[in-house]
Amino acid sequence: MIEYRNVRVALLGGGTVGAQVARLLLEHADEFAARVGASLELTGIAVRNLDAPRSADLPKELFTTDAESLILGADIVIEVMGGIEPARSYILQAINSGADVVTANKALLATHGTELFAAAEQVGAQVYYEAAVAGAIPIIRPLRDSLAGDRVKRILGIVNGTTNFILDMMDTDGASLEHALAVATELGYAEADPTADIDGYDAAQKASLLASLAFHTNVPLESVHREGIRGVTSQTVELARKAGYVVKLLAICERLTDLVTGEEGVSTRVYPALISRDHPLAAVHKANNAVFVEAEAAGSLMFYGAGAGGPETASAVLGDLVSAARRHVIGGPGMGESTHANMAILPMSFVTTRYHVTLSVLDEPGVLASVAGVFKDHGVSVELVEQGLYGNGGGVHGESRPTATLVIGTHAALESDLAATVSALAQLDAVSSVVSVLRVEGA
Repeated sequence: MIEYRNVRVALLGGGTVGAQVARLLLEHADEFAARVGASLELTGIAVRNLDAPRSADLPKELFTTDAESLILGADIVIEVMGGIEPARSYILQAINSGADVVTANKALLATHGTELFAAAEQVGAQVYYEAAVAGAIPIIRPLRDSLAGDRVKRILGIVNGTTNFILDMMDTDGASLEHALAVATELGYAEADPTADIDGYDAAQKASLLASLAFHTNVPLESVHREGIRGVTSQTVELARKAGYVVKLLAICERLTDLVTGEEGVSTRVYPALISRDHPLAAVHKANNAVFVEAEAAGSLMFYGAGAGGPETASAVLGDLVSAARRHVIGGPGMGESTHANMAILPMSFVTTRYHVTLSVLDEPGVLASVAGVFKDHGVSVELVEQGLYGNGGGVHGESRPTATLVIGTHAALESDLAATVSALAQLDAVSSVVSVLRVEGA
């Protein structure tokens, strides 16, 4: 048997994930060699600060600030440094030098993925990115490979652990968003600046990647409709619980019909939504992630597990590394991205969904009729109406008359009609405020 030379691996980034990748690669070197058919040689770890603390005890001689020299001497480059630059330049340099790339950088792929994949295809290289979405959960490979012969209809994903932890704590403990966020920060789930998580940017990046894979179409990040969870209150969560729902921040990728051309298109969106407590996604607690896939032949599939964490994300990175290393040993061309369907990217107005609208209204005769009239005028059918006391005064325009809460659930309707209905409700004299508007998904 011919022995293959060592496969040289360069690691860019020595933070939480990078340190765990290096630790596992060194500790289990013999096992990796047996799986690959050749030894994996970690040639170095490029970092910005040689003296920064690490989450694993690693040989100091591996660390360097000279990323370019590492890249030029590598067969496979692992990028876990994050951010756009210099990560983008380093990956392009690696591809152009003939190396395969393994990355966990969702932000980079969501904004420059088309450029990177095209560069890799030109030279026969491969970009692997299982760790970019949902941490340890295998979802990229199933979409790209296992379901490539099927027709994916819809994806519902809880892909941000921070917001899931917050919303779960609000649901199970009755906590406010502010308190739950403080706990998430203390436990290390949320960054000091939680904007990327709370406002849905992180989930939107992952939704862009999932939609591009599932529908074989390039879905730019800017085309993803994005709403965060800042407007979700304790009252919103409590009302949802009473109605048999739980609030989750969902990434939704779906085939829809273009209302103008009649052809199929792609809708990709992120927002807090109501999920029935009977739905599998309702059972995803704490900081876990889950992706629910609906395919034409395979039916419903759910992928569940840890969506973040050093060892967890390192597991996905190392899985990609083994795949890349095997390709080097066995030979053969890289596998290009299947993004050639060129389906239209459809706006939110084409989405059909259901609303749960919570209103604060004057508690007096005739209000319900006027509210119902708005729904009728916009062609939106009402499924349920629940009423209860709300506060102890503070009515419309500062009046002291008592107010009540109306929770109105609609039948399925176009997003454009539902949005127009809510806008008209806000203008009614009898409506103090639109307390919350949540879509119902997963039905």
